[in-house]
Amino acid sequence: MNIHESAENYLETILILSKTLPVVRSVDIANELGFKKSSVSVAMKNLRENQLITVTDAGFIYLTDAGQEIAARIYERHEFLSEWLKQLGVDEKTAVEDACKIEHDISSESFAAIKQYVNSH
Repeated sequence: MNIHESAENYLETILILSKTLPVVRSVDIANELGFKKSSVSVAMKNLRENQLITVTDAGFIYLTDAGQEIAARIYERHEFLSEWLKQLGVDEKTAVEDACKIEHDISSESFAAIKQYVNSH
């Protein structure tokens, strides 16, 4: 399945929020990302239709196995690349922003090679 960067960002945000909140709702995502609740609602509808999330009658949002897999992959890339760039001397704000851009476009093969290289040195 080929999903867009915005969908990956939403999934990653749901994953991050689920680590600190008892339940994740659209309003939590909107607050975290600084988006309008209506925009988030449209995105959640799309993620639900693509079977990447489930939404309860009470409005609680949960990642499906497929959504969890994508979110975890993007989050791992984000964390690893941010830390690596900081170790290279990039200031934290820039490192986090650049990692966010790179994490969506880098291939699995290239990311694995970078990770292997960094971890072996």
